[in-house]
Amino acid sequence: MLREAFVEARVTVNAAEFTFTVFTSTRNRAHTIERVYSSLRDQTFRDFEWIVVDNGSTDGTADLVRAWQAEADFPIRYLPQENLRKHVAMNRAVAEARGRFFLTIDSDDSCPPHALQHFVDHWESIAPERREQFSAVTALCVDEHGRLLGTRFPFDPTDSTPQEIHFRYRVTGEKWGFQRTDVMRRFPLPAPEDNRGWMPDSIIWNAIGREYLTRYVNDPLRIYWHDQPVSLTRTDRPLDDAPGAVLETQALLNHDLKWLRYAPWRFFLKAAKYSRSSFNSGRSAAAQWTGLSNAPARLLWLAGLPLGLALHLVDRLGWTQYARAPRLRPRRAAASSDAPASPR
Repeated sequence: MLREAFVEARVTVNAAEFTFTVFTSTRNRAHTIERVYSSLRDQTFRDFEWIVVDNGSTDGTADLVRAWQAEADFPIRYLPQENLRKHVAMNRAVAEARGRFFLTIDSDDSCPPHALQHFVDHWESIAPERREQFSAVTALCVDEHGRLLGTRFPFDPTDSTPQEIHFRYRVTGEKWGFQRTDVMRRFPLPAPEDNRGWMPDSIIWNAIGREYLTRYVNDPLRIYWHDQPVSLTRTDRPLDDAPGAVLETQALLNHDLKWLRYAPWRFFLKAAKYSRSSFNSGRSAAAQWTGLSNAPARLLWLAGLPLGLALHLVDRLGWTQYARAPRLRPRRAAASSDAPASPR
């Protein structure tokens, strides 16, 4: 059914009804999703629709959204489903989208009234003859106090890819942006039926980045609130999250090693994560070897194999909370005079 929806959507992509489809996945966030509604209600740019995919909420979210449907002056489409996690919700929303651009905003976040207008302005700042090379515009995030999250992009604008931004320029922290809907439909998130855990959306951002550029801008357009749990979808259970982690790290090792020289330690940790998650998924060492398509990836996997195997054993023994995998310390932007006091 979902595949048929994508096929039909590809046929009609040139007949987009709106500039933006804004997508929100939610589950029992009736107490925060009003932030999204209020933000969209206040937008100065009005050519958009809002798709809400509800993953089995039991807290009155349905009544709330239906009341907004009756009063809003913009289209709201409410799509309830059982709790199949955000990656399935996103795939469904992409298939249903009627906008030229697809923009995700979480059910506990907000954005300033000029956000959509600024996104349009940044897109139109790309020379018309170059736009086909681009799929996205990505902006900065601030917290509810106006403090910048993570680091800025090296140039304003920076025309680049997720891999270069992450590995070469070492940009960190929450970011926010839209993708072309027609490109999103070419890169659906994997949705295996037996998956119980988190499916990293970096799988599709990196895949898109191998074919398209993104315009990165130092414009704070999303407000990331810290008063809720970090995620509705991340389980923080390595055994459940293993299938998604395997797909993420395997693709990175197979396709993105040209960035190894900029971040060798990060790639080493990714290789260890590949073996750890593969063992957690029941994949043998031989299967892991054959899953890698080039010699440098296999050498890196061999180097990370002892750490990956050790962490797998920790996971199996239920000791994960006592022995987290090594992580790089994120760089935070100082709350200095160049960090906006308010995004509005």
